[in-house]
Amino acid sequence: MLESRGQPRHMRKWYDRLASVAESARQRLGQIAPERVARASGCTQAPDGTLRMTLLWQPYAIDPAGYAIRRADTGEVPTEFTQALILTYLVTADGTTPSGRWIAYRDLPDGMFYAQAFRGYAETRLVRELGEDGLEAFRRAATQLGGEPIEIGDAGYAFQMLPRVRLAVVYWLGDEDFPSRASVLFEDTGPHYLSTDGLAVLGSHLVSELVRVGG
Repeated sequence: MLESRGQPRHMRKWYDRLASVAESARQRLGQIAPERVARASGCTQAPDGTLRMTLLWQPYAIDPAGYAIRRADTGEVPTEFTQALILTYLVTADGTTPSGRWIAYRDLPDGMFYAQAFRGYAETRLVRELGEDGLEAFRRAATQLGGEPIEIGDAGYAFQMLPRVRLAVVYWLGDEDFPSRASVLFEDTGPHYLSTDGLAVLGSHLVSELVRVGG
């Protein structure tokens, strides 16, 4: 479950900006036919009209009457931030076909401004916390999390984070001249589904999961 407490300052800013749009997103979604929301976002729609989607490997059910959100498996109400991220995704989604073309965080809209911070909180952190066995630990963790291998770097995997949002993580093994490094990549169609802030949060949480599983 996504959580905002204990995050670095720049991450808290990303969380705060997303959380602030939740109520506005609910109001806007209430003016759109649920069938249209489902088509644009890639959600499935159950016979009772509930929208179903997966975020960070967890299933969620969204009631179009007020856009209340619960875990589809447990019935638990997610954190306010998780709800804000889902609502932001639903209200931003415009149905654009995911491209499969990967870009760096700095190439997202306004991404250059926080690119250095994102590198520190996500990419550099991944290499540092996976340690000396980083490449193999990364491969194990990525495979366990259902990553799809891609042919970039010494190891690269793509992850389905939302119905129409994929992220990739790539690891380059260092040598005596250059340290190991990692990159989090985004499809260039990602901004059709989430703000740059939202994509940054997804990238940070993907790295956290890779560190947790691979550590």
